[in-house]
Amino acid sequence: SSLAFFEPSFPSIVGEGPNGAVIHYRAAKDTARGIKAGSMLLVDSGGQYECGTTDCTRVYHFGGDAAQPTPFQKEVYTRVLKGHIAVDQSVWPENTPGHVLDAYARRPLWEGGLNYLHGTGHGVGAALNVHEGPQSISPRFTNQTPLKEGMICSNEPGYYEDGQFGVRIENLLIVQPAETKHQFNDGKYLKFERLTHTPIQTKLIDLDLLSESEVAWINTYHQEVWEKISPRLTDEPVALDWLFDHTQPIEKPRPDDDDASAGVGPAAGEDVNGKPIEAATSAA
Repeated sequence: SSLAFFEPSFPSIVGEGPNGAVIHYRAAKDTARGIKAGSMLLVDSGGQYECGTTDCTRVYHFGGDAAQPTPFQKEVYTRVLKGHIAVDQSVWPENTPGHVLDAYARRPLWEGGLNYLHGTGHGVGAALNVHEGPQSISPRFTNQTPLKEGMICSNEPGYYEDGQFGVRIENLLIVQPAETKHQFNDGKYLKFERLTHTPIQTKLIDLDLLSESEVAWINTYHQEVWEKISPRLTDEPVALDWLFDHTQPIEKPRPDDDDASAGVGPAAGEDVNGKPIEAATSAA
């Protein structure tokens, strides 16, 4: 095909409710669960393509407005997302090993007395192994391999409430040079560039836990997703409408705003993706 897809890069991990709390869950007849209103579903999947290997995890809460996640589910999801954003935005001097960045992902969880028992990121091969070193982002400080330009790592903080649900948000990132205002000791600095463009469900976000800059990151990311993916879906109107709905901008509610819908709202006349509101209404 034009996408040059070869095969899945690993068996998909699809866990509803308590199965999502099993980090490497594999579906089986005796443990399978149905998806219903109120379900939390963790989906971790990837493929081998001619251009490289993918690995992406998202969590979805089902049931629309009629079924809302619990405050604890929203808190956990948002803390995981805050850690994901912190890693994505990090800048570091060359020759820095990946374990230095691990605490960026965990800090929002630690601040709530929470944690997860796996690494934050693993190296990824190019149409080879989806887990491929030597680089990683994890608490294993014995791995002193520095993150170098061109390396690809996953960014996948998570949280798992045993017997209830699991949360993991995963993108792949490539290490790139960073432009900094200063260059201490003429040193080189590095940053990440996102390779994964898949909507992050905003229904599960507790906006009160996000800073304005984190809200801006989410909106910028979703605009990138729309711009990169929507041209590929012109012949798939159902998928295009889904993508449009899930890349809408969010905003923190104002303290004096009693509107129950505060927190989601495109600009007047045009949404963040540049799609006129009239067109969006007719397409929905």
